[in-house]
Amino acid sequence: MAEIILGIAAVLIFFAILFSVARLIVGRTLIDRIAAIDVLTVISISLIALYAHVSGRFAYIDVALVYGLLSFLAVLAIARFLEKKGS
Repeated sequence: MAEIILGIAAVLIFFAILFSVARLIVGRTLIDRIAAIDVLTVISISLIALYAHVSGRFAYIDVALVYGLLSFLAVLAIARFLEKKGS
């Protein structure tokens, strides 16, 4: 049963990657593309967590947490840059 759930999660993550890459390519504005990149980082965090569960190495969860924090700080920095650039 757990293998089925992990397989479904992997398929859903694959479709999320497809849709966010499509948004990255088709995005009309810079903010759309930044949001797509942020979604891709969240998807990669979920991939790291899924791999940590499958492999049984839960040290990867720490890697995912640090990656999430760095991604959040990067989005904040980009937002502040765009705010100053627009004013």
